[in-house]
Amino acid sequence: MATLEIHDLHVQVETDNGPKPILKGVDLTIRAGQTHAIMGPNGSGKSTLAYTLAGHPKYTVTGGTVTLDGDDILSMTTDERARAGLFLAMQYPVEVPGVSVANFLRTAKTAIDGQAPKIRTWTKQVTEALAQMNLDASFAQRSVNEGFSGGEKKRHEIAQLELLNPKVAILDETDSGLDIDALRVVSEGVNRFIEQGDRGVLLITHYTRILRYIKPDVVHVFVDGHMVTQGGPELADELEAEGYDKYVKAARVDA
Repeated sequence: MATLEIHDLHVQVETDNGPKPILKGVDLTIRAGQTHAIMGPNGSGKSTLAYTLAGHPKYTVTGGTVTLDGDDILSMTTDERARAGLFLAMQYPVEVPGVSVANFLRTAKTAIDGQAPKIRTWTKQVTEALAQMNLDASFAQRSVNEGFSGGEKKRHEIAQLELLNPKVAILDETDSGLDIDALRVVSEGVNRFIEQGDRGVLLITHYTRILRYIKPDVVHVFVDGHMVTQGGPELADELEAEGYDKYVKAARVDA
């Protein structure tokens, strides 16, 4: 049963003017079967949290701990974190010209499992995963994200999620750039992952529309590098109606 524990996490990034603190003491525990949504204004550090958990070299951890099932994630390389069970669906998936979706997926699965999947079985699984994302089987022969529409990129990310089946999925604004049909398809894929019951999800979003399809157990408000409050799904409705202004003002007073 997966448990991701983040305790007093501090992170900085190098700028032309020197180190800049971004995360200022983040505490969060995601247990198996739980879906946590993080909402907050632009520039509050939500994506920094996602990329720090994944091991992006741009971000330097200056304090705190992150463990997955008791194992120190921060001491691991990015590929080791993936093998340990972390998955990041990126806000802006990168293009990988010359590498087909089929080869990319099989290489990733082999790296995570430690052995290559059987071709016949794997081909069937890939075809089914793509079909569930409304992607034709020929999609597997295209170069990763090259020439993909915004919706295709995000649906491909969720196909990866289903095939790689991590312990904890971090979804960084997976809903951005999606029309209503693509949003529904993506949400259905995430819900299939959640329904396994022994997986955790950290969903980062600006808007409540995806939360109409994916029901969070906890909604956190993230301002100026840390959590300022949390609540149930009703908190997302409050944010939709009133915005973040009162939380931003409160954070300034506290600072």
